[in-house]
Amino acid sequence: MTKSFEEFEVYIKGIQLAKLVFKLLENKTFEKEFGFQNQIKRAVISITNNIAEGSEYNSNKQLIKYLKISKGSCAEVRSMLILSRELGFCEQSQIQGSYALSIEISQNLSNFIKYLNSKNLK
Repeated sequence: MTKSFEEFEVYIKGIQLAKLVFKLLENKTFEKEFGFQNQIKRAVISITNNIAEGSEYNSNKQLIKYLKISKGSCAEVRSMLILSRELGFCEQSQIQGSYALSIEISQNLSNFIKYLNSKNLK
């Protein structure tokens, strides 16, 4: 792997998602929801941290493992965005961008995993 994780498009999108989620949590309706805030923050941070960690092993097999963990964290963020709407912490319009970006990141991670798997077969 010649690229640094900071150059991966999916990593950059993960940073954007983290910014959107942290901005959403500035909403006063989340003020007393410390456990909820902590969980979604940990999940969104996990997306980029696992991409970074996996890339440092210089092994496609290890990177794939961590990309899968990152993909799981992405689904967790998406679930928590849905919950935040369903529990009345925010409106659909407030999570729309984050939700769409989380789907895009998940698809990008899947494509990255497929690409790395194809490299392992050769």
